[in-house]
Amino acid sequence: MDLSVMFFGADSTATGRVRHERTYEDILTVARAADRLGFHALWTPERHFQQVGQVFSSPPVLSAALAVATERIGIRAGSVVLPLHHPLKVAEEWAVVDNLSHGRVGLSVATGWHSADFALAPGNYADRRARTLDTVPVLRSLWAGESAEFPDGTGKPVGVLPQPRPVQESLPLWITTSGNPETWEAAGRLRCGVLGATVGQSRDDLADRIARYRAACAAAPDQRGTDAHGRVTLMAHTYVGADDAEVRRLAAAPLKAYLASYLRQTAANRTADAGTAALTEEKTALLAEFAFERYLSWGSLLGSPGACAKMLADLAELGVDEVACFVDFGLGTDDVLTSLDRLAELKESL
Repeated sequence: MDLSVMFFGADSTATGRVRHERTYEDILTVARAADRLGFHALWTPERHFQQVGQVFSSPPVLSAALAVATERIGIRAGSVVLPLHHPLKVAEEWAVVDNLSHGRVGLSVATGWHSADFALAPGNYADRRARTLDTVPVLRSLWAGESAEFPDGTGKPVGVLPQPRPVQESLPLWITTSGNPETWEAAGRLRCGVLGATVGQSRDDLADRIARYRAACAAAPDQRGTDAHGRVTLMAHTYVGADDAEVRRLAAAPLKAYLASYLRQTAANRTADAGTAALTEEKTALLAEFAFERYLSWGSLLGSPGACAKMLADLAELGVDEVACFVDFGLGTDDVLTSLDRLAELKESL
């Protein structure tokens, strides 16, 4: 099993140039450590206009910096919100990063979910899922060097080929899912990897979704360098402590704050159900407390090295190929680096 580092964007009430400048410096520090320690990849999200993840508005720009700051570690988008972008622009921007990294790029594409994000492309919100799935083959062909026709400034079709040419002949692709079984199956039919999460899903849920994905992937035709097995990558909150008591002491407050901020962001979505939209601060805090305790019991890499080793073994048994270790949920940078050192030692024993 491969272990990667996932940046996802902690909750922040602070704003301003100085604070964001320091955050980028911290990201680069963690990235260099992950590269040095032999982790498989770095994942960065796409976030817009929210309290969560303020520094992740442009994954290709940040990934360009990560590409030149590191030497061997994979540079991954987790995720590109595909309906917000023209496929030509996605292909061109990430081809730049592929060149800067000497062929280390991979992308997970997402449909997007928050209505506010689509201020960037309001006409693409209603059919965002279909747009995402339909664009995957287009993105693959553009990356492979095939021209395509799109309307130009006069409205007439013109054949275009994005530049520069990437280093990799085929683009490693994942599809991001929040847990919908249909998305897992769609990823299999397209022979993309799948980028999911342990949080909010039981072990039985994940076993069912992975089985559906593998079956769909095996039944699908070959698509530009893909294989019949596919790739399952799961995100999991991670802090490997000296012991379980230290983990609870250090991780409880920031993780509960992060979970609460996610609930508030969900409630602000204009397509949220009435119950979610009406969440009070008291109910939000209670739900975050419940989620934290449940998450400690299964699905996270929050614990002693021994506890985390058991969780990794369980995920491997489920058929997980890669765990993307979500490290930036509010811990200090020194704590994150200490955890990565412990995780690297644990990785060597897998």
